[in-house]
Amino acid sequence: MIGRFWLPASLACVLMFGPVFGPALIATAIAGPADMALINAMDRAAFVQKFGAIFEKSPWVAEKAWERRPFAGLEDMHAAMVAVAKNAPAAMQLALLQSHPDLAGKEAQAGTMTASSVAEQASAGLNALSPAEMTELSGLNAAYKMKFGFPFIIAVRMHTKEGIFFEFKRRLQNDTQTEFANDLQNVYIITRLRLNKLLDAS
Repeated sequence: MIGRFWLPASLACVLMFGPVFGPALIATAIAGPADMALINAMDRAAFVQKFGAIFEKSPWVAEKAWERRPFAGLEDMHAAMVAVAKNAPAAMQLALLQSHPDLAGKEAQAGTMTASSVAEQASAGLNALSPAEMTELSGLNAAYKMKFGFPFIIAVRMHTKEGIFFEFKRRLQNDTQTEFANDLQNVYIITRLRLNKLLDAS
C-alpha cells in the first residue's frame, strides 16, 4: 500500500518553480483578477459544476474545498483544493493519479480524454508524434505503469516535447515513493494552470 508522502519545502519549490519552468514562464501563467465575491457566493453544487473538472475526473476535490470558503483570492482557492488532495487518504490520492490518461495513449487515440487533457497534450505536440516517437512513448508509458502502478504525470504546458521525453526517462529511474510525490506535485501545477485558463475564458 502506498502511504501519504511529504515533500520538503525546498524540494516542492524546485518542482513548482525551479529552473525547468523558470520564473518568467510561471509569471505568464498567472490569471487576472478573479471575481472572488461571486465565487464565494456559489453554493456547493454551483461551485462543483464550475470547478469540479480542475482535478482530472475528481470533483470530490472541489466539493470538499468549497467548505473552506471564503477564499481571499485565486491562490487561496487553489491552495484549498491542493490541501484537500494532500490530506486525502492514500487510496484517494492513488485514484486521483490513476484518473489521468497516459501521454498520447489509448484514451488519446480513442478520443475519450477530457477537453483539458486534449488541449494540454496538444500544446506540447503530443498529438502529432512520428511513428517512432509513438512507439517510444508507448513503451515508456507501459514501463512506468508496470513499475509504479500509476501513470506518468507531467505539466506538459511547461515543457517541450523533447523535455517531456527527457523527464520521462529520468523519472523512470526513481523509486515509487518519489514518483508518487512527483506525480502529485505535477497535478498541483496542472490544476493551477487549468484554473487560470478556466477563469480567463469565463
